[in-house]
Amino acid sequence: MGQGGGTDPYSRSYTRDYMASEPHHGIGFQIVSDKTGPIQQTNMDFSYAYHLGLTSKLNLALGVSAGVNHISLNTNEITLENPLDPAISNGNNSQWKPDLGAGIWAYSGNYYFGASVQQLLKENLYFNTSSDVTQSQTVPHYFFTAGIKVPLNDDVTLLPSILLKVIQPVPTTFDVNLKMAFQDVLWIGGSYRKDDSFGALAGFNINSSINVGYSYDFTTSALKTVSNGTHEIVIGILLNNRYKLRSPQHGF
Repeated sequence: MGQGGGTDPYSRSYTRDYMASEPHHGIGFQIVSDKTGPIQQTNMDFSYAYHLGLTSKLNLALGVSAGVNHISLNTNEITLENPLDPAISNGNNSQWKPDLGAGIWAYSGNYYFGASVQQLLKENLYFNTSSDVTQSQTVPHYFFTAGIKVPLNDDVTLLPSILLKVIQPVPTTFDVNLKMAFQDVLWIGGSYRKDDSFGALAGFNINSSINVGYSYDFTTSALKTVSNGTHEIVIGILLNNRYKLRSPQHGF
């Protein structure tokens, strides 16, 4: 962790007196479950990152994640014109696939920028091995992100950020986000995704070990005819929090 000038990572003194961290390691574990109609995917990944100081105030982190992806198709939720549709009949409707990602992230006391890639391993995603059935395949997802802190006073900080997503062959898109943090206790905000949705965000740091985040996307694209929106809940557990802060020291 970087050594800030105070216990609150959103304070002006913290960003002013921020010093880059000593080289150190970071590990993590992530579970993401997503359900779209009859298809459900669950990703379970372990991650590792190495952090080092590039300058007196700038850190660089290099990371990799590896795990598995489980995809399943609930045929009971599908009504077919042909009950023996070769696309799903007599197929493997519950599959496990390997998953691999990597990223690089530079951060200081009041800004960050980085790039990452998910689904580095191309995997077939189809529920029947018949050669006359169209096959689908995962493709790499590239992400580029940046954000800054703008302290309004010693208690309130604005955190604007942007995320660019490049996924072939779909059009490139981006998210624009704005959060307002109140000390290191809670934050609220909003987001806009190009040609797709608006979002409402909120988060609360329960203590120095657990934080909770929630978001809801209001769909504006053609998907709104079949979807009213998307809920997302994130629970974070902070391990080895030596300074007993209610949020990570870099505070983004």
